[in-house]
Amino acid sequence: MHLKKAFILIDGEQPNKLPNLSEYDLVCATDGAYRFLAENNITPDFICGDFDALEKLPINIETITTPNQDYTDFEKALKILKERDFSNIHVYGASGKEQDHFLGNLSTAIKWKPKLNLTFFDNYGYYFLADKTTRINHCKGKTVSLVPFPEALGIVTSGLQYPLYNESLTFGGRIGTRNVAIEDEVTITFESGALFVFVND
Repeated sequence: MHLKKAFILIDGEQPNKLPNLSEYDLVCATDGAYRFLAENNITPDFICGDFDALEKLPINIETITTPNQDYTDFEKALKILKERDFSNIHVYGASGKEQDHFLGNLSTAIKWKPKLNLTFFDNYGYYFLADKTTRINHCKGKTVSLVPFPEALGIVTSGLQYPLYNESLTFGGRIGTRNVAIEDEVTITFESGALFVFVND
């Protein structure tokens, strides 16, 4: 069974290099990020938002107006993707620029975790909200950081230079940044809470 995969670009720091977009079943962007795609001659399947960032709407692309100010453009885009039966989503442009947006995007990831598999990519690597059992492949020599949001309990890791043995991390207390993968596969398990994993080259 083919698991449909979507690419979405939102209005944070734009990527130095785009992935191979032909590998995605759908390409979309929020209105503030659309300009970057247009500058790179990329036509998305749709763009969405309140369109206050665009002077003129494109005529050859589906535009979905989402004026509800109770939700961010990112969250409104995720709702559209979910309605179109996409659950595996690669997100670009979620970090950088204003850091309140970045933290808001992390909060959105937690909210949508039960429904969507979100992986975020930036110019330094990638990050995601971990499952209770998570395996990361092809990561030997890379920096791996574990950031609770706000806490994660009963963490056990293997394949890291500084392993955790049934330990807890708390935002504002002890967190697990700047570890290093010493094996090509890293395994992380935890009992409860929310744990972001950042993998940087």
